[in-house]
Amino acid sequence: MSLPEYSRPHWGLKIYTAPAIEPVTLTEAKLWLRADSGTFSDNIATLQSIVPGAHVIAAAYSLKGTGVEVLGYSTVVVLDSGTNLATGTVDVKIQESDTDVDGNYTDWAGGAFTQVTTANDNAVQEKAYTGTKRYIRVVATVANATCDFGVSVQRFSPTSAEDDTITDLITTAREWCEGEQGRAYITQTWDLYLDEFFDDVLKVPLPPLQSATITYYDSANAIQTLSTSYYVVDIASEPGRICRAYGYTWPTTYDRPGAVIVRFVAGYGATAATVPRRVKQAMRLLIGHWFLNREAVLTGSISKEIELAVKSLLGQEKFHDT
Repeated sequence: MSLPEYSRPHWGLKIYTAPAIEPVTLTEAKLWLRADSGTFSDNIATLQSIVPGAHVIAAAYSLKGTGVEVLGYSTVVVLDSGTNLATGTVDVKIQESDTDVDGNYTDWAGGAFTQVTTANDNAVQEKAYTGTKRYIRVVATVANATCDFGVSVQRFSPTSAEDDTITDLITTAREWCEGEQGRAYITQTWDLYLDEFFDDVLKVPLPPLQSATITYYDSANAIQTLSTSYYVVDIASEPGRICRAYGYTWPTTYDRPGAVIVRFVAGYGATAATVPRRVKQAMRLLIGHWFLNREAVLTGSISKEIELAVKSLLGQEKFHDT
């Protein structure tokens, strides 16, 4: 990746936060490659969110299950209830999140199970998760008395001895395609280091741009956050731009390498659905080619055809530093 000349000749670009997911999931890649175990029992994975057992009284949805990664899988959540003591009741609902962080989970619409009472305990309830988040979990309320139950998540999970290899190929294909296009796909954060402030406009690499902030080393060599009143972040342009605000002049920086740091968030969005289909198809072609050809391919029509097909798909939105 190169920067426009007006961005100053001395610069550095460093990843701060890598994408949380890939545009193509392991499951999607394996279906494309037809690389699965071929047996039903191996293709089903059961993971516990709330461990089966006798659960004591817990206030409103304070019993929190373990998060389970489900993106790219067909998923069913199973509530297996035992005996409710006395007038005990159990309420369970499914929550979802892009990250497996407690405070980030929100209720999934339609994810509430029928309340379990002494009249309908010792039964199984199932709900298919059809959302689009990366993780799900269940939370439960246990009222009046101790109740026996557990909640598991069943994923259609084709297994393969090649999983690690395919996972590496997915990331490599994404990085190759991003490099070819000069773009960022899934939301990611980068630090752009400059020796001094730019003149009026900085075109930010790796479009599409989502946001940007600026820090700098002042004349005393102390790190400072530049007020947003000094600049305007233009995310509508292609590529995105940072423009010095009218009537403002840049503060004085210390004479040191990387005196100005532009931290920017780039990418189409946080989910695979935001990435153009042609990009994902180009990734699949590369993954398939590399999977079948484990060694370097120097000549041959197949290799050339793949190269032309991939570059044709990616060439429609290739970003050039002009």
